[in-house]
Amino acid sequence: TTTTTTTTMVAPSRRQQPQSLQVSLQLPITILIFFVLFSLVLYVAVAPVPATNDIGIDMLDGNVTMDIGLNLRSEVRLARQRLRKTIHKRREQLSKALDTMSTMHVPQRLKTLRNKHEIVGERLWEVSTGKETVEEILQAAKHSSTVLGADDDEMPNDKPPMELNEIIEYLNDWIKTLHKSLERAKHATYEGIWQSYHDLTVKTLYPWDREYLSRMPERREDGSIFLSIATYRDENCLNTLSQAYGKAKQPENLFVGLVQQNCKENCKSGILEGGIVKDVEPDQDCYKAFCETPEGKAICDNDQIRNLEIDESESLGPYAARYFASKLWYGEQWYMQIDAHMTFAQNWDEASIAMLHAAPSEKPILSHYPPGQKAKLDTMNETPGNRLCGPMFATSDLESQIIRLEGGNRWDKVYLDTPRFAPFTAAGYFVAHSEMLRDVPFDPFLPWIFMGEEIIMSTRLWTSGYDIFSPAHSVVGHIYVRRHKPKFWESVHRAFTFGVHNPLQMMVLDRIKYQLGYPEAAKDMLYHKSILTAVEQYSMGEERELDDYMEMVGIDVVTKEITMTNWCEEGRVPPGFEQYANLYEIPASGEDQ
Repeated sequence: TTTTTTTTMVAPSRRQQPQSLQVSLQLPITILIFFVLFSLVLYVAVAPVPATNDIGIDMLDGNVTMDIGLNLRSEVRLARQRLRKTIHKRREQLSKALDTMSTMHVPQRLKTLRNKHEIVGERLWEVSTGKETVEEILQAAKHSSTVLGADDDEMPNDKPPMELNEIIEYLNDWIKTLHKSLERAKHATYEGIWQSYHDLTVKTLYPWDREYLSRMPERREDGSIFLSIATYRDENCLNTLSQAYGKAKQPENLFVGLVQQNCKENCKSGILEGGIVKDVEPDQDCYKAFCETPEGKAICDNDQIRNLEIDESESLGPYAARYFASKLWYGEQWYMQIDAHMTFAQNWDEASIAMLHAAPSEKPILSHYPPGQKAKLDTMNETPGNRLCGPMFATSDLESQIIRLEGGNRWDKVYLDTPRFAPFTAAGYFVAHSEMLRDVPFDPFLPWIFMGEEIIMSTRLWTSGYDIFSPAHSVVGHIYVRRHKPKFWESVHRAFTFGVHNPLQMMVLDRIKYQLGYPEAAKDMLYHKSILTAVEQYSMGEERELDDYMEMVGIDVVTKEITMTNWCEEGRVPPGFEQYANLYEIPASGEDQ
């Protein structure tokens, strides 16, 4: 007999009420009975086993129910053991999968460090979602005194500096591992590509970088210059190396950190007229080519060029290449960063150091957009150098309103030996005290960006107490027009899917915009919290306030407005530096140059 339940709203008759009550009680009674039986079985399964001899319980008291309980308890134990073994096996497999950097060729010390870093690898979800920071995880480890990422002041590192060959070996191995990781993300969205890079960097490169920074070599006081050169499929690289050494007054004091991003097989041209792309020959290895020249052989035999090779498919953009190049520094007194398509004035090294000493600052930075490659640099010793004054908000959707720099003009009519103050550093040319590598280290979490590196470096340097100046006169020239030459974002499109670079760059730019105070990049506005991983370790300094810098240069990231300050264009000192104004007074006998 089937009982049918109606949806009528008429109250049941008195004859119907007992039957309805009986039906309504069936479900609770059934649940109660099931709960009692389940509790009994659970008690039998987990109750402690009384001490017995080898004779079964059923033989002692004849209780068949207890015998069933014993068998069930044994099955539970076996299931638990199998589960433990499975979990242990899976953890071992995960550990091996995460430890992608362990090879027979890696020093044992590095293997040990990487094993310690796996604590981060197992908690990538917390890092990616912003629940915890890398520093919090690392500092919570049992052996916090040896874990990397903690405050260097609180945890001094008594170990000697890393050996240079050890640094190069590590970076080479890491780049190979990156290649494998990104291959697995070939068809991923831009978010998946970022996450692949992020997770590998969190587990391996970032902890290594923190240790490297705690064990950097001491800065020498010997007049040496470290020249950082990042090249992407650049046919001018050989000429840049040749001129750098050929026109230096003291080439024996010049050491180069060269990062080559070249194509070695199945190479394509840049986009030619009509959008055509052609097959081309592999790119020249400018390190090898330079070392084979008579003048280059002695330089290379003296280990003055430190070479790091990256396949074009692994290119992470110019900023990331400069990150790698900066790690090739090994105690040189001065740091100079250039592009791979430059020309040089005679004795450029001596002139650069002299201008740094002439600048009214304990932490000077010389930078500008150099003149074009046709400039006759050797005749410009008393011609005022260009100065980079004009910021603007990018109007292209692809650049996400990031601050761009323009207006690299020759503003001064009269030459002065003292370099004039400037508001910005240019990525393609700047010279500095090499302590800036320790005070303002390059950020390993900024891959695939093209715009944005200049404003983030300018703000970080200034807030860390560095003063920016334009060179009194130009010592290098720059090849600006490179139409139809390969660009790194074209490699990104070939390595993954066409069009993926633009949203990928916009996503990474949020890390820079967050540091600069863009309201749309505030932490609670960002969907991808992993873009801010370890951001405080590579952000503004503590010597000056970011707001003071923004006011000085006339930038408002909230309203996206630029205010003309005029001090840069007019060659005056910026607000707050009036004590140096007398250094820039034009002599009465000064003549237009």
